[in-house]
Order: sequence, then structure tokens, then C-alpha cells
Amino acid sequence: MDRLLLMHSFVTVAQAGSFNGAAKRLGSSGSLVSRHVAELERQVGVRLVNRTARSVSLTEPGLRYAEFAARILDEIDAQDAALADSHDRAEGTLSIICPKWIGSLDLGDAIAAFSAAHPKIQVRFELGGMSDRTYDFLDSGFDVAFHTRDLRDSSVRLKKISSLPFVLCGSADYIERQGGLAHPNDIAGHDCLVHVNDPVWRIGHGHASTLHKIRNIAFSSNSYLALQKAAVHGRGIALLPQRPAYDDLVSGALKVLLPELAVPDRPLYAIYGPGQDTPRKISVFLDFLSGWFSQNPIPAIR
Repeated sequence: MDRLLLMHSFVTVAQAGSFNGAAKRLGSSGSLVSRHVAELERQVGVRLVNRTARSVSLTEPGLRYAEFAARILDEIDAQDAALADSHDRAEGTLSIICPKWIGSLDLGDAIAAFSAAHPKIQVRFELGGMSDRTYDFLDSGFDVAFHTRDLRDSSVRLKKISSLPFVLCGSADYIERQGGLAHPNDIAGHDCLVHVNDPVWRIGHGHASTLHKIRNIAFSSNSYLALQKAAVHGRGIALLPQRPAYDDLVSGALKVLLPELAVPDRPLYAIYGPGQDTPRKISVFLDFLSGWFSQNPIPAIR
């Protein structure tokens, strides 16, 4: 039988002075409380109470054990209350992981702003090293992970934070030398700058969209910032996140290709542990990020 249950019954008997009095406090029966105390005596190997027809009194070992058990139960209650309190407060350590390319762009700015706004939360933010298994971030000690693909996994919860716009572009110098694009199929004839995790480009929206597996790879990298620099230097055309490329697009260092078709946005999802009772620090974090992306939209390219 559970030792803590037995200890709780015994301490209540010590405080009430009888089995029936303890039973009333516990909402139980006197016979059950008596069995709990007898079982506790069996487990510790010592008689704890002297039983009479009308009352019980504690033996000398019983007095010592009642003091010990009451202290243990009080410490457990205090720790439970402290844990519940910390669960409901926006403080403590928040561990976050995401792919490198996301963390070095929009998401990095948003998390830095969150950390400044919530100094009682110590942020641990790691880029890269993510497993293909959706839930592995929990086993690795992280509270939140980010993805840009649709996920269907009942072992985690998911919240869409924002959409990340992308743009197909190239430098004016490259376009002057190699020509622009009149149709998505023209991509096959151009030097392409490709992210190693994004070898297939989707052009257009809805039923009119087309997929293009890139074969003429002139430059590849696991960093969109590196691809952007290569594009500015005229090495080829690239499919880039629009926010970091915005200044180069506005200045004319990069020009949008096939603007009438555009390319689909990428969803930004936060995933976190299962269960309805989400820790306050996580819910505050997710709400902050949703608000940050809403308040910091990417201006349209004109």
C-alpha cells in the first residue's frame, strides 16, 4: 500500500486522537483508517499507537514518527505548491530549438525581442541539430521547437505563428547576361542557387502552381544568407526568404522574377508538449511571437 497514504492517515490519527475522528477529517471510515495505521506499523516494524476502546495514544516511537511524517508531508505539500506556482508564472528557463535557417532570420529577431520583454525568463535558444522525429526535441530537454512544414503528430501540440514569404529573384547583372524568365519551365535553363534542404521549388499558387526539381545547381548552401550574397554577386537565381532579402530587392541589387506568379509562403509552426495544461512561460512566449510577427509585417515589394 502507498506509504504516503498510510503516513497521511497516521498523522491525522495523531492529530485527532482517535480513528473515528481521523476518519471524519479524511472523509473515510474508522475501520479503513485503523487498517492504514496497522499496515504502516507492519511496514516500519514498530508499534506506533496504543489502542483502547475509546481512543488511541501514540507510543514513544509513534510520537517520533508522527513528527517525522508530518514534516515530510508538509514539505511535499510545499513543493507541490511551489511547482504549481512556477507553472503559472512567466519565469524560469525556456529552451527553444529550430532549424538554422529560421533562427538566423525572422525568428531570431522575435526571440531576442521576447527575451528583452521578459527578463525573468532565461532563454536557451539553439539552432540546428533537429531530428526527423517530431517529438525528439522533448526528449532532448527543449520546451518548444519550430518547423515550416505541416505536422500531424498526436505526441505534440502545434500552433501556427506566422507565414514566411519567399521570392524568386536574381541580380540585374545576371538577368542582363542570361535573360529573365518568361515561364517557370525556364528555370531549367538557369544557374540556380539552392538551399540543401530545399531542392524542389514551387512556383505559383493553388491549382496553377508547379513543382520544379532543381538540377542545374551552380551554388548550394545550408544558409539562405549565403545564397542571398551569391545572388547579389550575379551567380544565379535563388528562392529566398523575403524579409532578409528586402533591402536588396528595394535597392535593385536583386530583382523579382515571375512576379505575376509569385511563390507560396512557408508556414511557421511552433510545437510543444502534449496536454491541455500548458506552462505559463510557454503560452506567454507563443502569444508574444504571434504578436511580434503581426506587428512587424514585411512591406510589399514595389
